[in-house]
Amino acid sequence: MKLLFIYNANSGKLNALFDVGHKLISPSTYNCRLCTLTHDVFSENSTWKNFRSQSPFDMEFYHKDEFESKFPNVKMLYPTILKLNGNEISTVLSADVLNEISDIEVLIERLKQSF
Repeated sequence: MKLLFIYNANSGKLNALFDVGHKLISPSTYNCRLCTLTHDVFSENSTWKNFRSQSPFDMEFYHKDEFESKFPNVKMLYPTILKLNGNEISTVLSADVLNEISDIEVLIERLKQSF
């Protein structure tokens, strides 16, 4: 079993630069709550990084273009957190739920409660 984290952002250096600019100029309108929770403007959030390194969960992280390339038949709203068990994919936290999460500690607690 793996947790799949799909960010509502595309991969690549140019996209990363645009994302940083958006976070700096207008953070309230940035459209990836998962990015906002797990990353500061320039790097990974330290609380999240510690959780990830100590977590028993097997995790994979994707930008939406990478996910759609690897899983072309899976359609959903981003950001999202999924569970991959064999060939079966199910939703752990949907975009709507992620958009309501206030901070990284709440996200971590929700993930722990999911299993």
